[in-house]
Amino acid sequence: MKLSILFALLPLVSAAPANGRPKPRPAPLKYPGLDVLAKRAGLLYFGTAIDNVVLNNTKYVSIAHNRSEFGQVTPSNGQKWMYIEPERNVFNYSMGDAIVKPGIKAGQMRRCHTFVWHNQLPAWLEKGNWTKAELTKVLENHIKNEARHYYDQCYAWDVVNEAFEDNGTWRDTIWLRVLGKEYIELAFKFARKYASPRTRLYYNDYGIERVNNKSLAVAALVKDYVKRDIPIDGVGLQAHFTVGRAPTYENIKASLNLFIKEKVETALTELDVRLALPDSPEKQAIQAEIYANSTKACVDVSDCVGVTVWDFWDPVSWVPETFPGNGNACLLDADFKRKPAYYAISDMLRSYD
Repeated sequence: MKLSILFALLPLVSAAPANGRPKPRPAPLKYPGLDVLAKRAGLLYFGTAIDNVVLNNTKYVSIAHNRSEFGQVTPSNGQKWMYIEPERNVFNYSMGDAIVKPGIKAGQMRRCHTFVWHNQLPAWLEKGNWTKAELTKVLENHIKNEARHYYDQCYAWDVVNEAFEDNGTWRDTIWLRVLGKEYIELAFKFARKYASPRTRLYYNDYGIERVNNKSLAVAALVKDYVKRDIPIDGVGLQAHFTVGRAPTYENIKASLNLFIKEKVETALTELDVRLALPDSPEKQAIQAEIYANSTKACVDVSDCVGVTVWDFWDPVSWVPETFPGNGNACLLDADFKRKPAYYAISDMLRSYD
């Protein structure tokens, strides 16, 4: 097991028995679940994001909180600013709790997502005429309240999400315009101040799964923060991929190592692989290879602690709405049948057993 896993939050991870392997978890599965296999391969977890819109589907929920399949859960939307603080200093944790609380009951770890982002902000915040001092207070107050509500309930927090453009320049956001580049530093300091000291603090972004201008910019930020003792523990590589344009195993591994050498852990935090519709067996075969190679890259890199898929069921994927003409990005189809991608990950993880 990787050394970074020893730092995992103790109440969130079951102790391993004397033989060193994770304790078998009961589940009505023909094959061991992906989380069981991931732990045997040396990862801390294999997890999934869950959106509130599907919590009325009992079949979906039974799979989402089957901890042999998914040892970690992430609220894909329920902890974002527009839902948590819809009015200034009025907090509503119901959507986040609807995923976190069942995760705790099921014995699953939780990755919490996200304190600071430029999207899904409430109108009062986005349209406010803020001074730097005022917006700093708003930022601290939001992180303070949310971090305290979920105190010691999160293995990790995505503190800041998507602060860079694809070319490695700073993304133009309300945070950058009012607070300047130091808003990221402030967010991490506030997160460390109010979150559990055992919670891992992550920077999270897409398009950094190759060594490119964006990943190099993030690595430079991390290097600077580590040098100056700004509290940062990890980098999340979102890993939203496309059949025909996905990075290779070598690409992902090289990018993961960019951050590992800066003494922070990494994870694939939002893995999915969309394809152009109509679907076909040939496209599914390529999709399966991308899923397996992405997961393998994490297994093979020291201090890449886990993989989270950005939901597991095609009907609730974010892809069709965001990328018209694309879809079928998840591991299970509309009938909850496991697709070739699921079995490719399973077979790859078994090879480490």
